[in-house]
Amino acid sequence: MISFSTCKSSSVKFSTFLPIFIDMIMHSFSKKLLLGLLCTTTLTLFSCQTTKQTQKTNEPEETEIVPPDEPEVSDITDAPDTQEAKEKIVLSRRIMDNGKLTATQLADYFLSQHPDYDYIEIVHFAQLYTVEAAVEGINSDVAFAQMCLETGYLRFGGLVQPEFHNYCGLGAMDAENPGCVFETEQLGVRAHIQHLQAYATHEDQVLNNELIDPRYNWVHKTKYIETIEGLTGTWATDPNYAVKIESILSRMEEMVN
Repeated sequence: MISFSTCKSSSVKFSTFLPIFIDMIMHSFSKKLLLGLLCTTTLTLFSCQTTKQTQKTNEPEETEIVPPDEPEVSDITDAPDTQEAKEKIVLSRRIMDNGKLTATQLADYFLSQHPDYDYIEIVHFAQLYTVEAAVEGINSDVAFAQMCLETGYLRFGGLVQPEFHNYCGLGAMDAENPGCVFETEQLGVRAHIQHLQAYATHEDQVLNNELIDPRYNWVHKTKYIETIEGLTGTWATDPNYAVKIESILSRMEEMVN
């Protein structure tokens, strides 16, 4: 190292030495600064790398999400039928039995054969049959079907006239005896029900309503049948009489099933 004393003894001017001295100081300082910056940068990079590794280590590992197995879809044909099948309506052919059709259903069938008839009137008329038949234990379906046959669906046209209120040909034999006459629709229906009861019961069976049928007692003593088949040759002489009533009952069943 050069000292000031040396410089004086060698007659070297201070102004000449000063630039060299400054350059040496700056050179030395630059090396130290560069070294310091290099060390600082290295430490910073190392610290950042360490931090990243630490964060990565602390982060929960991602697990693959596996969807649950879907339940097997069974064949639709194997699934139970939750809808109950509609029970088929079968009408009884017995005379002493409960009718199954309502007044509305009877009226609907009637209108399918006579569509021009007034709906309100035929519903009321059918209700007379269901009520009167229930009083005496008569099958209202059979009675209504027989009325349809005897009157041609209330068109009449034979010996019996509409104003007779005679719905089963009761007492109709010829021009001199065109049939019994009743004051009202209800009494005419009641006489029909009572005449069926006379055929289908024994003499010891009594009526619940007042007797209206003028031929009841004779039939009750001499006739006994249980089903519509017995009406052929007893109620009417037509050999197909029961077959015709059966046909009407079958069409009623088709309508409601």
